[in-house]
Amino acid sequence: MPSVVPDIVVNNAGILRDKSFHNMTPDLYDAVIDVHLRGAYYVTVAAWPLMREQGYGRVGGFARHRPPVFFGNFGQANYGAAKMGLVGFTNVLAVEGAKYNIKANSIAPLAMTRMTEDLLGGELGAALGPELISPLVTYLSSEGCDATGRVFSVGGGRVAEIFIGEAPGYMDTNLTPESLAANWDAVTNQEGYFVPNTVGDETMYYLEQIKKAAQ
Repeated sequence: MPSVVPDIVVNNAGILRDKSFHNMTPDLYDAVIDVHLRGAYYVTVAAWPLMREQGYGRVGGFARHRPPVFFGNFGQANYGAAKMGLVGFTNVLAVEGAKYNIKANSIAPLAMTRMTEDLLGGELGAALGPELISPLVTYLSSEGCDATGRVFSVGGGRVAEIFIGEAPGYMDTNLTPESLAANWDAVTNQEGYFVPNTVGDETMYYLEQIKKAAQ
């Protein structure tokens, strides 16, 4: 065992290989997946057994800039896939690490760096210093922070949580394309949403909605 046992892993490696999807070649796609997603795996897998053994650890996955990851951005199919994969990767670590006091969260920063200087210029870039990202990373890495399996947006001094919610939806045991078309407003109604923390939470919510519809 090494003399220094890791308490914190921050997966921050990243590159860009932007190209519209119809021009996206396998080498451009694989390069981004390798750095962002496989890189996170190889760094974390080395520390994970030691964190489990010591009963403590903090893992941060940089989901990177919000638009390509969560909302899509032209020319970044490779980047969006890699970083959303990192969110899923980090969420699984949060679940598997829970009983070992290992907490894992994703960070979606917006900052002026060498990778973004061509995109963020002028006054906007000046307001998005990378030093305004580190306080969130530090807090999430601290013993006093209980958050895990979460995604946080940060940039320019603003910090907010990004989450996926599930709405009540529409239930029909004889579901057809026609019934969906007739009730699409109910399917897409976002009121009364629930934010699950695990797949178990989501499954229980799903079953509850089925029971309610049967009453």
